[in-house]
Amino acid sequence: MTDSVAVVGGGAVGVTAARALADRGADVTLFERGAIAAASTGRAAGICYDAFAGRIDAAVAARAMAHFRDLAAETRFSLVERPYVWLAREGDEARAEAIREQVPRMRERGRAVELLDPVALAAEFPALRTDDVAVAAVARDAGCADPAEYAAAVAERAREAGATIRTETEVALTDGPAVVTPDGTVEFDAVLVAAGAHTRPLLAEAGVAVPIKAYRVQALVTEPIPASERVPTLYDATEQFYWRARDGGLLVGDGVEKRDFDPEDWDRTADEAFLDSAVERADAALATGEPRPAAVERSWAGLCTATPDRDPLLGEIEPDRFVAAGWHGHGFMRAPALGRTIAGEILGDDGIEEFDPTRFDGDEQFPVVEGMTVE
Repeated sequence: MTDSVAVVGGGAVGVTAARALADRGADVTLFERGAIAAASTGRAAGICYDAFAGRIDAAVAARAMAHFRDLAAETRFSLVERPYVWLAREGDEARAEAIREQVPRMRERGRAVELLDPVALAAEFPALRTDDVAVAAVARDAGCADPAEYAAAVAERAREAGATIRTETEVALTDGPAVVTPDGTVEFDAVLVAAGAHTRPLLAEAGVAVPIKAYRVQALVTEPIPASERVPTLYDATEQFYWRARDGGLLVGDGVEKRDFDPEDWDRTADEAFLDSAVERADAALATGEPRPAAVERSWAGLCTATPDRDPLLGEIEPDRFVAAGWHGHGFMRAPALGRTIAGEILGDDGIEEFDPTRFDGDEQFPVVEGMTVE
């Protein structure tokens, strides 16, 4: 029987798992080396949608959206409902055909999505430039949120349910379900590692190999512009960038570096080349006559994690040791569902077989593939 659980990592997935465990009566201690949401969660874009064609991904996304709304109804957390549009432009036939193929499959999964031709896209979202759009799709069950606000609200609920949350506490792992803290080694019935880019080195200390690579992404927020509240959340598959409304401007993201980064040694500032390119691409996606953002208010870089097959590692990797990592940039939007899934598995429920971390040896070689792609 699992009575005591350590959760290592205070991001969106870790705090969700801690709350779910505490709600079910487990004695939970969450360890976070910094502040809650101080790492990848705090740098995430906060885009949420359920537009997935795969059976498992669609079901997970639907549960996550429902949990986001439940949390918004019971706490200060806010989910702003906003359609999500993804598109391909003329000359990009491979991605255009992929979008045409995806949408019927998504609809078969019960997702509220539809194809839009350029005329329909312009009619619904006149602030978008549509003259060279080949095909677009829109997901109606979508929104935007502040990932740090989510993590803070869930951590508060976890505390209320009895969880102990120790921030500014760096830990290490050792043999078996135990955590090495600054005060000594503490044994638990189970340990969950949900530490983002730090998951691989943490588990390696305990002799457990996992095929996770940390890749670098970048984002910026423009100065306020009138179009911010009139455009949908957008992924331009041809130009390979995304945006969402944020603080009266646009949060624009891309700048992916597809190689393995050391989570202790990487540049947290955005590159000048990314800043110039991102603003240029965002400008070009706005309709003629729309005021353009002339300045960048702030920018940053973050780390996402990749796996060989683009599915996360979620489950028991060794007896009484569990892992939740490898999100390909979709960790925040799936956290409300998958944090509960891993908590349930720790307490004896079934997990998701396709996400079983033991499906790999741990030493696989693989290229990094970013999360927002259309294939």
